[in-house]
Amino acid sequence: MQKMAVNKMDDAIHEVESLSAVVIRFVGDSGDGMQLTGTQFTDTSAMFGNDVATFPNYPAEIRAPQGSLYGVSGFQVHIGSIEISTPGDDLDLLVAMNPAGLKTNLHALKAGHTLIVDIDSFSKKNLQKAEYETNPLEDGSLENYRVIEVSMTSMTKESLKDLGLDNKSITRSKNMFALGMVYWMYNREMSHTLNFFEQKFKYKPEVAEANAKVLKAGFYYAETLELIPNAYQIAPSTMPKGTYRIINGNMATAWGFLAAAEKSGLELFLGSYPITPATDILHELVKHKNFGVKAFQAEDEIAGVTSSIGAAFAGDLAITTTSGPGLALKGEAIGLALMTELPLVIVNVQRGGPSTGLPTKTEQSDLLQAMYGRNGESPVIVIAASTPSDCFDYAYIAAKLTLEHMTPVILLTDGYIANGSEPWRIKSINEMPEIKTCLVDKGSENWHPYDRDNETLSRNWAIPGTPGLEHRVGGLEKDKITGNVSYVPDNHEYMTNIRAEKVKRVENYIPDLKAEYNEEGDLLVIGWGGTYGSLHSAVRKLDAKGFKVGHAHFHYINPFPKNTAELLSKFKKIVVCELNKGQLSFVLKGRYPENEFIQYNKVMGLPFSVIDLVEKFKNIIKED
Repeated sequence: MQKMAVNKMDDAIHEVESLSAVVIRFVGDSGDGMQLTGTQFTDTSAMFGNDVATFPNYPAEIRAPQGSLYGVSGFQVHIGSIEISTPGDDLDLLVAMNPAGLKTNLHALKAGHTLIVDIDSFSKKNLQKAEYETNPLEDGSLENYRVIEVSMTSMTKESLKDLGLDNKSITRSKNMFALGMVYWMYNREMSHTLNFFEQKFKYKPEVAEANAKVLKAGFYYAETLELIPNAYQIAPSTMPKGTYRIINGNMATAWGFLAAAEKSGLELFLGSYPITPATDILHELVKHKNFGVKAFQAEDEIAGVTSSIGAAFAGDLAITTTSGPGLALKGEAIGLALMTELPLVIVNVQRGGPSTGLPTKTEQSDLLQAMYGRNGESPVIVIAASTPSDCFDYAYIAAKLTLEHMTPVILLTDGYIANGSEPWRIKSINEMPEIKTCLVDKGSENWHPYDRDNETLSRNWAIPGTPGLEHRVGGLEKDKITGNVSYVPDNHEYMTNIRAEKVKRVENYIPDLKAEYNEEGDLLVIGWGGTYGSLHSAVRKLDAKGFKVGHAHFHYINPFPKNTAELLSKFKKIVVCELNKGQLSFVLKGRYPENEFIQYNKVMGLPFSVIDLVEKFKNIIKED
């Protein structure tokens, strides 16, 4: 580490050390404001120019007992002057606001690195809730770490004793004391967060003042604390020129649809039931009525999707959002959209497990449901985003594909990238590819509702109320020309085949699959969705050590890119890495039986560890 400067404060010497990257995690009760704390540190670092990646991790039981192990909320952030693709594996700094946070997260802290604890929370009662038999601050179990014990709660109360606030409001501010300390340690300015307080609490100036005072108290306390021998500097990252903002996956998804509506000239309709972790897409789009957005919060999942089908029939860019259990409920209606051949985008922000499962944890749980989870022969286009920022791109692409090919598109994201954040270069609408629609604006003597484009097989899109464009809709099979109900066996087979062929022809309009680092070699690492950052980082490490490893990430899953078989043939071994029990592997084995696919799967509600991936890939290469 490069030593940059020396500052003398009282009798302590603080040496500013330059680091390329650092991983920090804030943990405490779900009511301690850990998500806000982490978000503010992330935003401040991004504004400074660091590359960042985050991993919010919070319990599904928002009313979990205070101090309990299963009520711990955490926020991890990885900042650096280098490319940051993941929230990081092991921690450089752990901030634990209570014993439960320490108990559940200490395993991730590197030996010899820094732990900050609020010692006021280490009461006998809280230690028992965290299932500690002895106080870890006293029994020597933390001797391998640099422990900074701080009476955060007490000092927060002391800072705010003259403001006339109630005890609950005062205690709520202690997270800002921790944030102030971390700001000083990593040479962050407080100005962004102070401005945030002014805006967020402009109608509660006493709350804004309280948080500002505690933030400053933590900052200046750290400045004078001899237990912190160093402050750290992480230089800005080198990124392509442009205007950047920090963005999470759900917001990026919403904005991608806004851009698609603008580019296509259509109004955007969202019919959605709020479900974790997809709810924020609804919340974001509701804010943009000025862009002509029509957002409908339905009473259930079926009402959400069917309202969107109605909007598609009426000529809108129609969207519905959900998570796994909701996608199951929408299945019949998606089949209706498929059969009527209307444009509809279904966003599935995946979460862990069947049923209610793990709604706040990440998992790639729904690929097979997206591919096959409807009655009858009902193929739809399936695509997947891979990072928080590219959720914008793939939301836009989903809208483009559904409008140009007149069939539903399922866009898969997941909790990890939906809630995770990273810098995003703001795009101009002029940069986005053209979106054509299949709209017809007037009837003709020979017009039929199932007249098709010769290349895409897309049917024309006739809007109700247009003279000469009258036609029937509904879930019964349609005549291939007139659209009238048909029970003719040959017609049913024809319509089934042409709907499938229409989806297959999408392969002519999507990019080829490419391999990062090496286009041929000993091992091809395959992934899809939110595993991109971990796989990319692991392969980058192996490539730097001279291994002939490539990384191919699938964004287009139905159909696959046309060159998939060709790329697979260029590697001796293929491993498919997924946060499920092997769903993409299952599909690949069916489509490309000439290849052997090794599986590496994890189902823990957590992303892959880069360290684990590197070791796994090395072992696969070495195996005969």
